[in-house]
Amino acid sequence: MKRTSNYIILQICFCVLAVFSSCSEKTVNEPLKKGLIRLSKEVLQDKIKGGWAGQTIGVVYGAPVEFKYQGSLIDEYQNIPWRDGYVKYWWDKKPGLFDDIYTDLNFVNVFEKFGLNVTSDTIAQHWASTEYHLAHANQASRYNILNGIMPPNSGYWKNNPHADDLDFQIEADFIGLMTPGMVNSATEIADRVGHIMNSGDGWYGGVFVSALYSIAFISDNVNYIVEQAVKTIPAGTKFHDCIADVIKWHKQNPNDWKATWFELQKKWNNDVGCPKGVFLSFNIDAKINSAYVAIGLLYGDGDFTKSIDIAARCGQDADCNPATVGGVLGVMAGYSHIPDFWLKPLQEIEPLNFEGTNMSLDRAYELSFNHSLGMIKLAGGSDSENEVTIPMAEPVPVAFEQNFENSFPVFRDRFDRSFTDELSYDLVGNGYIFYGNLVKNSKIDKDYIDRVSKRVGSEAFGLAELNDPYVAELEVYIDGKLDEKIKMPMKNTSRRLEPAWKYQLPEGSHKVKLKWINPNSEYEIRINDIVIYSEKQPESNLPKQQGL
Repeated sequence: MKRTSNYIILQICFCVLAVFSSCSEKTVNEPLKKGLIRLSKEVLQDKIKGGWAGQTIGVVYGAPVEFKYQGSLIDEYQNIPWRDGYVKYWWDKKPGLFDDIYTDLNFVNVFEKFGLNVTSDTIAQHWASTEYHLAHANQASRYNILNGIMPPNSGYWKNNPHADDLDFQIEADFIGLMTPGMVNSATEIADRVGHIMNSGDGWYGGVFVSALYSIAFISDNVNYIVEQAVKTIPAGTKFHDCIADVIKWHKQNPNDWKATWFELQKKWNNDVGCPKGVFLSFNIDAKINSAYVAIGLLYGDGDFTKSIDIAARCGQDADCNPATVGGVLGVMAGYSHIPDFWLKPLQEIEPLNFEGTNMSLDRAYELSFNHSLGMIKLAGGSDSENEVTIPMAEPVPVAFEQNFENSFPVFRDRFDRSFTDELSYDLVGNGYIFYGNLVKNSKIDKDYIDRVSKRVGSEAFGLAELNDPYVAELEVYIDGKLDEKIKMPMKNTSRRLEPAWKYQLPEGSHKVKLKWINPNSEYEIRINDIVIYSEKQPESNLPKQQGL
């Protein structure tokens, strides 16, 4: 009965929000041209609040299905709940769920502290000093920065195997909220911030999201918003082609989001970088997850409930993607037009600081509004007592970047071994990555499990003690020659995600040796998998047969 009643409530909200989506202030529906647009400060502030609120609502809505559906959609028979007290429930149960928000707020705080023209290096140094748990491209970049590799190199794919992951995509919302209608100002900030942790398609995910938010301030047509936002991505890149495909398939099947989802899976569901996802069902690649955002927006038709529901049901990062969709629609309609069904549970946590920050949603509403006024002035606009005048321009594509060139994954070896001195491995190809981690061989007591589980989730067990000072030092030899020296700290916030990798070697046979030069009997280095790359894209991975 509970599942049925929740479903009925959501269906009622589909109808209610059809009104919600049509009653927002009409602004601009024609192509962006050089010129000016005026908004009252009241409307501007309402839209900024709507963006933050919608984003937070979306991340909580998708919480119970986050990465539970990898390579499969979530059919309508599967209930996704929402109820009074639900946001506070997740706030208390899993603070790390709100990483979309508190990483965003980290950057808001940087711009508040150092000014709107803050440099990428200053942002990076502040980023590396944060205390909360990070993963994927974010943690890889924090490790790089702590070891002297600054942006854009900290996010470059040869230094960061997670460069195509969606990390910047889920942290770029704040950029669009501080650049209302000024899409090229948004992409300039995205250049400064996004190359800290990503490059190529991973960077484009954040560029695309920041553009979606920026354009949502001046249009209430979701098709237009998506089509304009993708103009910021250079044609001919895989990211642009992927989103362009979604737009095309939507036009071919305007009433069947699942048809587009299946086409997307067939063509684009192939992660080539993230070692957790290559040849597996897990896919945190920015292209496909941004495509799920586009599906939610295009097939949701401006309806808040329908849009975040579709984005969640696309699967994979099923909390982050509806968060982006909810944020964009929150901007488009404004906070004051979000119905109590969604807003009331959120309001319980608006004054509370997110984990690891001194920032709340209430503070975010205030700071993003102030930053938007400053960005409007920097772009040549103005603000009076009651309104702002915003300069607009055609979206301009950002620089062309493409990661993993001539690097195709061809084999995943389920290695599953540990070593305490050295390890050698023979391969044929032009690159490799060792997927594993430093582990302490000690009993983890229940108090530690409870503490880490609440903070970062149970998946973090065994990866790193929170404050263990030990640092493993390794030498990496390729074909008998020392290639690099690396450090693997045990401390959670400074840990190295993967022991070793190398791309674009000469195609052929290679021997890789990892030598642990300061081994400690209390620790071991675990290698779960080894992914091999080649400059030759395989025509098929079917077994080769000789005769019948």
